[in-house]
Amino acid sequence: MSNYAKPEAALNQAEALINVGQKQDALQVLHDLITSKRHRAWQKILEKIMFKYVELCVDMRRGKFAKDGLIQYRIVCQQVNVTSLEEVIKHFMHLSTEKAEQARNQAQALEEALDVDDLEADKRPEDLMLSYVSGEKGKDRSDRELVTPWFKFLWETYRTVLEILRNNSKLEALYAMTAHRAFQFCKQYKRTTEFRRLCEIIRNHLMNLNKYRDQRDRPDLSAPESLQLYLDTRFEQLKIATDLQLWQEAFYSIEDIYGLMCMVKKTPKPSLLVVYYAKLTEIFWISSSHLYHAYAWFKLFTLQKTYNKNLSLKDLQLIASSVVLAALLVLPYDHTHGASHLELENAKERNSRMANLIGFELDPKLDNREMLSRSALLSELVAKGVLSCATQEVKDLYHLLEHEFFPLDLASKVQPLLAKISKLGGKLGSASSVPEVQLSRYVPALEKLVILRLLQQVSQVYQIMKIESLSQMIPFFDFKVVEKISVDAVKYNFMAMKVDHMRGVVLFGNLGLESDGLRDHLAVLAESLNKVRAMIYPPANKASKLGELLPGLGETVDKEHKRLLARKSIIEKRKEEHERQLIEMEREEESRRLKQQKITEEAEQKRLAAEYEQRKSQRILREIEERELEEAQALLEEAEKRSKKKGGKKPILEGEKVTKQTLMERALTEQLRERQEMEKKLQKLAKTMDYLERAKREEAAPLIEAAFQRRLVEEKVLHEREQQLETELSRQRHDGDLKEKNRLSRMLDNKEKFQERVLNRRKAEFDRRRVEREERINQIIQARKQEREAMRKKIYYVRCEEERLKKLREEEEARKWEEAEKRRKEEAERKAKLDEIAEKQRQRERELEEKEKLRREALLGRPADVPAKPFELPARASEPGTTAPAAAAAAPSAGKYVPKFLRERTEGSGQPPPTQPDRWVGGRRTEGFGQAPPESDRWSRRTEGTAPVSESDRWGSNGRPDDRAAPPSDRWRSGGSSRPSWSSSRNPPR
Repeated sequence: MSNYAKPEAALNQAEALINVGQKQDALQVLHDLITSKRHRAWQKILEKIMFKYVELCVDMRRGKFAKDGLIQYRIVCQQVNVTSLEEVIKHFMHLSTEKAEQARNQAQALEEALDVDDLEADKRPEDLMLSYVSGEKGKDRSDRELVTPWFKFLWETYRTVLEILRNNSKLEALYAMTAHRAFQFCKQYKRTTEFRRLCEIIRNHLMNLNKYRDQRDRPDLSAPESLQLYLDTRFEQLKIATDLQLWQEAFYSIEDIYGLMCMVKKTPKPSLLVVYYAKLTEIFWISSSHLYHAYAWFKLFTLQKTYNKNLSLKDLQLIASSVVLAALLVLPYDHTHGASHLELENAKERNSRMANLIGFELDPKLDNREMLSRSALLSELVAKGVLSCATQEVKDLYHLLEHEFFPLDLASKVQPLLAKISKLGGKLGSASSVPEVQLSRYVPALEKLVILRLLQQVSQVYQIMKIESLSQMIPFFDFKVVEKISVDAVKYNFMAMKVDHMRGVVLFGNLGLESDGLRDHLAVLAESLNKVRAMIYPPANKASKLGELLPGLGETVDKEHKRLLARKSIIEKRKEEHERQLIEMEREEESRRLKQQKITEEAEQKRLAAEYEQRKSQRILREIEERELEEAQALLEEAEKRSKKKGGKKPILEGEKVTKQTLMERALTEQLRERQEMEKKLQKLAKTMDYLERAKREEAAPLIEAAFQRRLVEEKVLHEREQQLETELSRQRHDGDLKEKNRLSRMLDNKEKFQERVLNRRKAEFDRRRVEREERINQIIQARKQEREAMRKKIYYVRCEEERLKKLREEEEARKWEEAEKRRKEEAERKAKLDEIAEKQRQRERELEEKEKLRREALLGRPADVPAKPFELPARASEPGTTAPAAAAAAPSAGKYVPKFLRERTEGSGQPPPTQPDRWVGGRRTEGFGQAPPESDRWSRRTEGTAPVSESDRWGSNGRPDDRAAPPSDRWRSGGSSRPSWSSSRNPPR
């Protein structure tokens, strides 16, 4: 491997080798220079080297060398001068194309020279044996050896260029141009195999572009220019595929275009969409997908009518007729009848896929046959006015086939229409994007449709018909073709028909009966046997049983009907519930999946971003280090060259270990020294130039003065001559002006009259306009005055209305306040009465309790005097030692409640019980904190607001006190079996 310090040396060496005929060595020299790491900085000389390099590669047909060199050159000039790479690639393709054309011109038989299935395949063994065994080669073999190698090399050139430019955003236009030239190569020479490979290569490039989004210099498909280039490439691919009749590849191209539109979420231009749908119609017609063919024609018609304003009426009629005929020739029966579940799923997926390509979005939960169907398309054509734009023959044919009923002469009525339709068509105008429309290609399919309609209508009228009669009714085909068409119709449950060749007749049946007979033949046999058995052994009491069953038969039928309806409703509800649960589960599963997918995508994006930043930082550091090392190396080489020129010693000793820093320091020192020497030389040169300039000026000064004096004399003479000439011209102009004045003075009176007349007319016009303006201003003032007056009246009315409403609201509020005040007073009076009644009740309760206590003490056997007053307690028996003052002291306590434990204490001590103040005085509680009121007081408070208890209610009918009328505390003390359950609560039961 040669190591050249300068690229020029390598170029000179290569040219010298080429001159002596050693092209291989010259190619190797240039290849070593291009792939060397020493020359990674772009220079202008490298472009010349690349031009020479690609010329050698083309001459020697070395495609791998060319690819390697272009890749290395792309690395060199990608960030510096990408235009240079573009020029080199264009030169490379130009040379390859030129060589291929020269080889083709040399060959005499192009068809035989291109009769190769695969340009990338090597020679077959039998071809090699034939070339060596045969003594002389034929003309076809010589042509093959001349042309085929260059075509192989040209194909390899296109592949190499596409591979180099596939991820370069700065050379997208060159990539698109290369793809277009490769397509034209395949079209021109009918290279179908290479075209398929080219489509696959471009498809893989786009997939990798979407897969690796973090690449540098990656094309941005969201940019309008990039998207337009990619779409143009795909549409060119579609056109070439249809021209080569590679319909599978054309369909793949359609999917590529649709995928590209979905990827960028943008719709192409209408001109491109017209080409898209025009090619779709051809693809679906070739694949016999008549339904999709009709929908594609419908979309094409819509685009042409909407966006193509220059379309003529005749062209629009032809396109509309094509749409209607394409929709009519769709078979009126469903091909999925009787298909398995897997086939139905495949058909549904295919319908969804085709509908997306055509541009009709489908709901996946609905049946696609209901969305894309013949009936739906025909209804839409009528609704959108497509049928009204078609020719009269097509309209008549549509009404005969879809709305009329002529079972006997349908074919005879349709045949002249088909003959006229077959003559329609031809090339459209230049305004239309569709080059040609031929309606004659729809005639055979329409004849089959006519046969189906005729058989369907005949089956509704006749049950049996002779084959000869049916053949006479159908002039299009032989009866064998009719029989074949009817087999498919019967297969897909379009009609019921049988052909009996022995009898020479055609039997028409009912679809429902025919299917029931085939499905239930065992049940029919069982019923027949039951009838036979009943006839042989008739039942004895048949009439009696029938008489018993008939009365309740209607009720039984009604019950069974109601039961079935209820069961049906239950089943429907269960189905709805099950579907709702499935939908909920699907929705939850979808939300969970989307959430997980979002989390995964976020994590992946973070990871990719981190990796991208890490790689970017590493790359930047590596590039900085390489750049610094290259600069230091370049400085060192320059220093070595300068030291060699000056005859000095080398700046670096042999075997000395040098670092990048040392190289930089030494290079900078050398540069500083050279700069100082150069400054000294410049100072010396400046002094020399100063002396020389001073000497020249000293010599030139007298010569300049003499020339100046001569110039003054010449200019003085010239000035006098020009002044004399100007004086003469002024005199002549003055004389001419005087003559003109005398000539025009005769019209002075007329001028004044005309001026006066013009001024008078303008004054009258001014006065008229001023009067009109004043009148218009007065009208405007009056109108505005009326408007203000009306506005003031309206404001006054609104204000009065607001005051009236405010007054009504105030009166209503006053009335409501008075009613509330009245209700409060009545409530206070009612409450006062109730308090008075309650007070009386409490007083009576206390009296009754005192009486009851006295009665109990008497029953317990305690001696007591008969109380003189109802409120006095019974007096104790006076003990010895008691005095009158004690009795007197005990007297004031009469009528007061004394607790039992105090009474017992006083009985034992002989002292009168201490009196306690009343705990309720005037409705206020006076006992101390934490002391419970007496049981009577508690009961009296509980019974406030209730009706008073009468004396008769308190005493029973037998003269004994009734415990049920007594308070709860008295019942408990009087020996009741159990304390009431509500005694511990604050409020008694209501």
